[in-house]
Order: sequence, then C-alpha cells, then structure tokens
Amino acid sequence: MKKYSRILHYLRPYKGSIFLFFLFTVLSIVFSLFSFALLQPFFDIIFYGNKPPAPAETAPNILTGLKSFLMTLVNGTALTAVQLLGAICVVLIVAIFLKNLFLYLSSYILNPVKNRIVNTFRSDIYDKILLLPIGYFTEQRKGDLLSRVTNDVNEVEGSVIGVLEGWIKDPLNIIFTLAALFLISPVLTGAILLCIPVIGFILGRISKALKRQSNEAAIKLGESLSILDETLNGLRVIKAFNVEGVLKDRFDTVNDALTDARNRISRRRDMASPMSEFLGVMVFVGILWFGGRLILSHSIDLEAPAFFAYLAMFYNLINPVKTLSTSFSNLNKGAAAIQRIEEVLNTPVTVDDNPNGMELKQFEDAITFRNVTFAYEDHVILENIDLTIKKGQTVALVGASGAGKSTLADLIPRFHDATQGAVLIDGVNIRDYSLHSVRSQMSIVTQEPILFNDTIANNIALGEAGAGVEAIEQAAKIANAHPFIMQKELQYATNIGDRGSKLSGGERQRLTIARAVLKNPPILILDEATSSLDTESERLVQDAINKMMQNRTSIVIAHRLSTIRNADEIIVLRKGRIVERGTHSSLLVQNGFYKKLVDMQEVK
Repeated sequence: MKKYSRILHYLRPYKGSIFLFFLFTVLSIVFSLFSFALLQPFFDIIFYGNKPPAPAETAPNILTGLKSFLMTLVNGTALTAVQLLGAICVVLIVAIFLKNLFLYLSSYILNPVKNRIVNTFRSDIYDKILLLPIGYFTEQRKGDLLSRVTNDVNEVEGSVIGVLEGWIKDPLNIIFTLAALFLISPVLTGAILLCIPVIGFILGRISKALKRQSNEAAIKLGESLSILDETLNGLRVIKAFNVEGVLKDRFDTVNDALTDARNRISRRRDMASPMSEFLGVMVFVGILWFGGRLILSHSIDLEAPAFFAYLAMFYNLINPVKTLSTSFSNLNKGAAAIQRIEEVLNTPVTVDDNPNGMELKQFEDAITFRNVTFAYEDHVILENIDLTIKKGQTVALVGASGAGKSTLADLIPRFHDATQGAVLIDGVNIRDYSLHSVRSQMSIVTQEPILFNDTIANNIALGEAGAGVEAIEQAAKIANAHPFIMQKELQYATNIGDRGSKLSGGERQRLTIARAVLKNPPILILDEATSSLDTESERLVQDAINKMMQNRTSIVIAHRLSTIRNADEIIVLRKGRIVERGTHSSLLVQNGFYKKLVDMQEVK
C-alpha cells in the first residue's frame, strides 16, 4: 500500500469523482445481478407455464422473492405465459441497458481522473528535474531520465487504472455476486469460497516476478535511449572513426536484452488472464457437478430453474476475477515504474530556494568567497578559497583542466552550494537572498552554446519576454550577430533548428552573447566562451565579449590566456586551491605556475 501512497495522494482532490465512480459501479453491478436473477422466472415459465409452483418456504432467497412477486402479478392479471415471457424479456433488456449505462458513466468519470493524475505525475517529475542541482545530472544518464519521464509514467498510467478498477470495481463485483450467490445457496457458495485461496495462490505465483522484470526492462530502455542520444550527438565522430559497427553492436545488445525482458513480462502477464479463466471454469464445472448431484438427491431445496440462474450468476463472476488478476499484474508492473519515478521525486534538492529570502535588487559592492570549500561526495574540488571580486572588475580564472575553475564560477549563481564557508554578495550570504533575484543579476556564456529549436529572435529574448524588436536588434549588433542574421532568408524570424544546428559555431556563440547582452546584467560569467572557435570566429566573438564586458563585473574562465591579459586580477587554480594571483605582468614576474602556462601557449 505504501508504494501507491503518491497515487492515493493525487486522488484526494477527486473525491467527488471517485464517489460517483463508486456509485455508478455499484449500480451497474446491481442491475447486472438483477438481470441474472430474472433467469429463474424465465425458466419457470418455460418449464411450468403461467402457473409456476410456489417457492419453498425453507429456502427464502432473492430468487424466491422475485418469484413470489411474479406469482402475485400472474394471479392478479390475465397474462398468458407468452405475454409474461415477453414482459420478462422487456424488463431484462431494460436492466441490461441500465447496467451498461452506469458502466459507461463510471468509465466516463474515471478516465479524466486518470489522465489528470498522469498529467500531474509527468509535471511533477519535470518540475523536479528543473529544481535538481547541476551535479545530479553528471551522475545520471540522460536516456535513463527520459525513460522515467516517458515509459515509466506510461506504466503508471496503466497502474492508476489498475488501482481504481483492481481495488474498487472488480472487488465490488466479486463481493456483490458472492453475496447474491450466498443468499441463493449457502452450501454451494461455501464450496466456491474454499476454492478462492487456491486460485489466489496460483495467480500470485504467476505475477510475483513482474515487478523485478519490469524494473529490469525500464533500465534497459534507459540504456538504449542513452546510446541513441549519444549516437545522434556524435554522428560526425562515429562516421569519421568508422565505428558504426561498434555502436550498432552496443545498441543491439541492449535492445535484445530489452526485448527478452519484455517477452518475459508479457508471458507472465498474459498467463494471468487465461489461467484465471481456466481455474474459474474448473470451479464452474465442479459446482455444476456438485450442485446437480445435490439437487438430484434432494439434499438442498433448490429447483432446476434457480440452479440455472445460480450457474449463470456464478459464470458472471469469472470475468471480474480474470480482470482482477490482470489488474494485479499491471499493479506489479506499475510498482516498479513508481519506484523509479519516486527515486527522482525524492532526490533531495541540495540547492533550494529561500522562501523568506531577501531580494537582491541591485549589485552594489562585491562578490566575496570566504573560506569556501566544495566537495562532491568524498571528492574535494575546491578548498579554502578566499577571494573578493569588486564591482566593475574583470577577474580571470585559469588553471589546468580539473583545477576547479568552472565549479568556482558555478557557486556564484548557486548551481552548487559551498560545502563549507560562504559566498557573499554585498556582504550578505548568497543563501539569504531569493534564488531568482540572485540569478536575475547575472548572465552566463558557456563554452558550448546552448540554444533552443526556435527563432533567432526568441533565442535572443530568452527570459526577457517583453523585449521589443529594437532591443533585440541592438543586442545582436553589440554581439556582432546582426550582419549574419540579416543575411538569413527570414532574418530574426529564422528557425535555427535543434540546438542551433542550422548555424555555425561562431554564429551560435554570438547569439548566446546577444542573449546575455539583452538581459543587461551587472555580473557576467564567461566560461571559455571562445575556446572552441576558429580564428575568425574567435575574433568576432571576442570583440563582442569585450563590448559586453564594459561597465560590468566579469568572471572569465579561459584556457587561451591571450584573451585575459587585460584582466584586473588573474586567479591561478591548482587542484582546487588558489596558488597564484595578480595581474598578467606581475604573475609573469613571479615566474611560477602561470608563467609555465603562458610559455606552453607561447604567449608574447
């Protein structure tokens, strides 16, 4: 029950709809049983004409009650047997119509509830992905996350139906039918009840392994999606190195394992329904033999027409039992999917917003790192960082790969939070500000341009919905992007494709700079913004960066040391520690680690 607590939580706002679903389900069951109860008077008329024998006084039940009512109707009217037969058929049609009407209404109520719950599930996991810190995604495969948002949520959709039907509709049908059968013949129904535990045990053994196998299939699907994503992103490299066969073998191995897992799931799931029907028919035949033997020996007061109605009512029990076994199989599959989704939803948000945080309306003085240490799990990435970046300064972070440059810069917009120490803006701990207000004071240009499948104008205006055409064009001009944009057929209305695939690397980077310029923040973070560009593109982008950095506080991460010669201060990082600091000329005089980096790049 605990594993479905989230679904039950989502059901709370729909109590009224669930009540109506419950009511319509009960009414459909009642009219279904009533239609089967009409079979006894039908057979009575067939066997005895319009003068059926009086019901036995020793066996009062719902059938004898209905029979007494019909006898009163016959005695009070001049209906012939054929007319009475016709009247019963009309009543039977009305009962079946009402049964199916309420059955439709129950589904009409249920389906929107199911769809809303699934929609909420999908929205919650997407919202959680937006809240999770950057570090979480370095440990997770993208394909696995996509599998959880798509395949696992679809499994939950089947599970929701299983919860509502498996816990409400089918059990009610079974309980009401068994109650009616018990009122007709306690002896025969007692024999049925003795068989139910055996049937339940057999069906339970069939579906026991479904949860484990469903989890295995979900993992394999995530792996296949990851390989597909890597293939789409790396097609140039794959073709250049002639490794199509390697990738194909890797994908086929995972895909075959996924197919095997799904085949095992299907075999077990599909076995539940026919097995339950076979066992039900076995019980039906047993009751047919056992009841017929008791009637022939006059051991029970049950007439042949009543026995036929009893058998028909019992046979109606087989379908909900079969559906219930399928529902529990789906529940086991859904349980594995819920568990995988819960792992994401229950992941702690290590960088959470401060609901009572102050608003950072304007950056006034300085960004300060006070004895900052950052560790991810047991790996220390930054250690004892003390640094002050004054307003208007350009501070460059340099060092070998893995020295902690990007991590240090990521602490400013709170992509991570310091493990020890504090990052302060204008003397206030960054955690005491609202997250939105902190990030609204910053723009970031990354090494890899991050663009979206939209128009050029919408990519530049990302996060600035109210930006006008003139402001967008002005930002593009500062970023040296306006000339190439005007050469496009639709100019600013041109769609740039997935991740900006219709643009060159330099064009993509200039659009990200234009986006940063339009935001017009006081703080800029430039993470190796020119390192992947050719010489001409680098010149254009660097020129755009220089324009953008005017009158702003800039934190620049650079491998190409020629781009940060004019920085107010250069911070040299090595293994997470600051080993040198100063201007370009003063660091050269020190003849230390920075000088070695410069010499390696032959900077003159």
